[in-house]
Amino acid sequence: MHDLTKCTIGPTARVRDALLSLEVSGVEIVLVVDGDHRLVGILTDGDLRRAILQGTGLEARLDSYLQRKFISVSDQSGRAEVLDLMQARGISQIPIVDDAGRLIGLHTLHAILGSTLRGNWAVILAGGRGERLRPLTDTLPKPMIKVAGRPILERTILHLVGFGITTIYLAVNYMAEMVMAHFNDGGRFGCKIHYLHETKPLGTGGPLSLLSERPRLPFLVLNGDLLTQFDVGRMLFHHENQNLMATVGIQEYVHTVPYGVVEVNDGRILGLREKPAEMWHINTGIYVLDPCLLDRIPPDTFFPLPNLVEECIDRGEAVGAFRIEEDWMDVGRHHDLKVARGEADR
Repeated sequence: MHDLTKCTIGPTARVRDALLSLEVSGVEIVLVVDGDHRLVGILTDGDLRRAILQGTGLEARLDSYLQRKFISVSDQSGRAEVLDLMQARGISQIPIVDDAGRLIGLHTLHAILGSTLRGNWAVILAGGRGERLRPLTDTLPKPMIKVAGRPILERTILHLVGFGITTIYLAVNYMAEMVMAHFNDGGRFGCKIHYLHETKPLGTGGPLSLLSERPRLPFLVLNGDLLTQFDVGRMLFHHENQNLMATVGIQEYVHTVPYGVVEVNDGRILGLREKPAEMWHINTGIYVLDPCLLDRIPPDTFFPLPNLVEECIDRGEAVGAFRIEEDWMDVGRHHDLKVARGEADR
């Protein structure tokens, strides 16, 4: 978020003040606030240029040039959401306001992308048939199913771009043409997209053998049917800081038995537990891998990625768990899709 002190002015400010703000702030927007610091309007450098070209003097008030209908977000909005909004509206700055409309920050495109660009790659597995989501997937690849008006895969790509991942490989097979037609080379999503073409199902690990070159840095592998807001930067840092060969994203899964449980041994009751809860750590389908592991992927062969992780463990190599505390959902069944769309409870 950007420092507000240089790009904020009051409602009685003049054109001269707005121009000075643009000059010293380094951003292309002026934020106008009232006495309670509520955001009442914005001015872009384009607004001010047009005003001057129309003959407006430097001492003129800003009222007639102020944009009072503007886009803003809350401080709960994630990078991917903000980047998505910027791309959809063709803007490069978005103010942040609290529930009372008070200005609390400013997102800029440069801050989101320029300072966080990473050399890490991401491989997204988007070639599955989605059998459990038929008949939807009879005419649509599972990652292209929409949630809140946007394909699941597009949400994942925007999330990665929001964390500076701009080299993305999509492993495609089933209805690959539809995926490729939508994303093309990735330019309109702020990244470069390449395609790994499976001529037959290769599992979650096999598509990695199709990479024509090896990445220089640890790379991400994700399932293509995930809805998640996981912290990409923190997961990569964890992997590199711990000097791991492989990192698996995990999340706690709690299942509550809906009945009282009776512990019995040889016909005698040893105890009673009322609706006990059991907790497991589940694999989220998100990995970070060292590039050298690509040499262990058999070519053109069905190969599950967990097999590679197991091999690392058997060799005594460092395999780490990264706890994903943010929202995560595997949209693999009709009920999952209804939950994602707000049509059902978990």
